[in-house]
Amino acid sequence: MNEKNRAGKRSARERLQMERERERAREKRRRLVLVSAAVVGVLGLAAVVGVIAANSGGRGDTSGKGPVAAPTGATGEDQLVIPVGAADAPATLTVWEDFRCPACAMFENAFRDTIHELEAAGQLKTEYRLATIIDGNMGGSGSLNAANAAACAQNAGKFSAYHDVLFANQPQESDDAFADDAKLFELAAKVPGLDTPAFRSCVAEGTHDGWVNASNQAFQEGDFRGTPTVLLNGESIFPTKGDEQITPEKLKEWVAEANKGKKPGTLTPSAGPSASASAPAQGSASGEQSGEPRGQEAGPGESSPGGSAESDTGSGPGFGADTAY
Repeated sequence: MNEKNRAGKRSARERLQMERERERAREKRRRLVLVSAAVVGVLGLAAVVGVIAANSGGRGDTSGKGPVAAPTGATGEDQLVIPVGAADAPATLTVWEDFRCPACAMFENAFRDTIHELEAAGQLKTEYRLATIIDGNMGGSGSLNAANAAACAQNAGKFSAYHDVLFANQPQESDDAFADDAKLFELAAKVPGLDTPAFRSCVAEGTHDGWVNASNQAFQEGDFRGTPTVLLNGESIFPTKGDEQITPEKLKEWVAEANKGKKPGTLTPSAGPSASASAPAQGSASGEQSGEPRGQEAGPGESSPGGSAESDTGSGPGFGADTAY
């Protein structure tokens, strides 16, 4: 009887050991897939832009409702553009983004330094345009709430720094953390001088919700495939420009080609009352706020695979993991 018990215990231990080995093997395969995806993403070889679902409205599907109050310094048709960099820079990069979009964070974390460098050199001005696709596809209001908060930051001349912080701390796509004002205030504290009563009031009251919804409507009417949509002088360059795959080096090359024989820009757009402080995004140095050309940043830092509300990128590196928007 004792011998049978001992045999039974050995069998149980062996089964447990085998299960642990299988779990370690599964974890090893998972890590390998993540690392492989990261390498592919950094090289820009697997960028895929997804489609837009039919329902891509914002908070409570309020698209088109409420007053349209543009943030300070907004430009373009219906004042739906937030400009960054020298206003007379010879090349224009148009970037359509959703703050909940993982592919947008991947783009930002891979190309942020290059864009900042080109802006600081007066070679490029960036026109940011915001969308709320994930709210419509996944439910929630984080896209709208974060975009409104970014517009509130623009009023203080700190859009660029806050934009970088939001993408550097993006939660997982299924986690609607940006719907919580407290999370947006927490991240605003990373931008010196931004977390003020005026900013908090602007966020809490949804001052620019109507403007964000108008921007999202313009995105839908533009018949774009998804976010991020990136245009250089009106030509799509993400994930490819013609037959060429986008990389940071290629972006510099394309801008240089477009600017051949042209002088760098020197004028800076108006972007609110403050034009001095900017803050590093968690894990990276941020560029200057909207209203001044931004300098080259440090790298975006390491991120946790899959991302979390506490991670630097919230999405992991790469372009092709979650782009069906």
